[in-house]
Amino acid sequence: MVSLVASQRDPRSDDHFDAEIVRKDFPILSRRVHGRPLVYLDNAASCQKPRCVIDAMTLAYETAYANVHRGVHALSEEATAGFENARRKVATFINAESADEIVFVRGATEAINLVASSYGRMLRAGDEVVLSYLEHHSNIVPWQMLRDATGIVLKVVPVDDDGGFLFDEYERLLSDRTKVVAITHVSNALGTVTRIGGIVERAHAHGAVVLVDGCQAVPHMVVDVQSLNADFYVFSSHKLYGPTGIGVLYGKKDILQSMPPYQGGGEMIHAVSFERTTYKDSPHRFEAGTPAIVEAVGLGTAIDYVRSIGLGDINAHEKRLLDYATERLGAIPGLRIFGPAGEKAAIISFTMDFAHPHDVATILDRTGVAIRAGHHCAQPLMNRLGLSATARASFAAYNSFADVDALVDGIGMVREVFG
Repeated sequence: MVSLVASQRDPRSDDHFDAEIVRKDFPILSRRVHGRPLVYLDNAASCQKPRCVIDAMTLAYETAYANVHRGVHALSEEATAGFENARRKVATFINAESADEIVFVRGATEAINLVASSYGRMLRAGDEVVLSYLEHHSNIVPWQMLRDATGIVLKVVPVDDDGGFLFDEYERLLSDRTKVVAITHVSNALGTVTRIGGIVERAHAHGAVVLVDGCQAVPHMVVDVQSLNADFYVFSSHKLYGPTGIGVLYGKKDILQSMPPYQGGGEMIHAVSFERTTYKDSPHRFEAGTPAIVEAVGLGTAIDYVRSIGLGDINAHEKRLLDYATERLGAIPGLRIFGPAGEKAAIISFTMDFAHPHDVATILDRTGVAIRAGHHCAQPLMNRLGLSATARASFAAYNSFADVDALVDGIGMVREVFG
């Protein structure tokens, strides 16, 4: 695992964390792009993978690959053990009460679709689901599909001009008709951190269940689902230094057990006849077919890696990066940063008076700096802020103050091009 001791440190770092040493654990970060060292600042979209995750997945394919749960031979038993061990690691990582509360899915998008399609079957016309303007499309579209199919009503919590969640307005939207509240923990577009504990408390007071989109929270802060008391919590592996193709749905066991299956097929059944099928208990009733076996191993290893560094140290480091980047970018004439000035994750979304976000990202790419530009799958939020797109730099454990400097230097080149 990573060593956190170095003989030379950036003076803006602290004594317990050195991003340059963390960076060495990620093979792709040693490459050059357009002849320049890669500076990867698109972590809100997907993080890079440490060597230990790549090696663990390779080892699983080379030495212990088979289908899981249904085989009695040695390879199947070993693969099953690795798969279920990953489930236990996830449960411990987010402090679930039991590994039975962890459902493996393809990603957070499928997790939300699962809840909307399964728990949503129990909703009736006129029942209300509360969302917010901060949501990713994956936490909007499934509920719209449910609305169109069943006649439920969607209500949307507004945000202020800085993208801050308006808690008082949220409380006004709640009623005895509210059945589901589906809210992001951290906005992927702005980095806004919502008051999930309070959101859950008020929703429960009205008898509603709460689904939390934790994609942008889990890689950056300690998440305790029992403390939050959320009924569902979802996140994706690939934003947590793990592989694509696997994600997590946490659900309280009694709620999961009350829900009908999302998909039908192998593994999720007790017995099948042409007259009747009986289903396994959660989580297996929601995992039809062959799962992402090796990807689960990769996710478990990524969790081990993050815990070896420490989420507290990662969070503190990213906060220092955010403060430094906000100061440097904020001093650039014609550059405007969007998002609340208070508590936020290490995401900076910005526009420039003299260049479109897509042009900014294209020119930065020529300097080796990778950022995201567009609506970030948050078009309702962009419309609320009067924007079509922003440029977005997002940070991870392996990013350094030198990466921020490279970003600022690259924006200098944008100014030279556009005058």
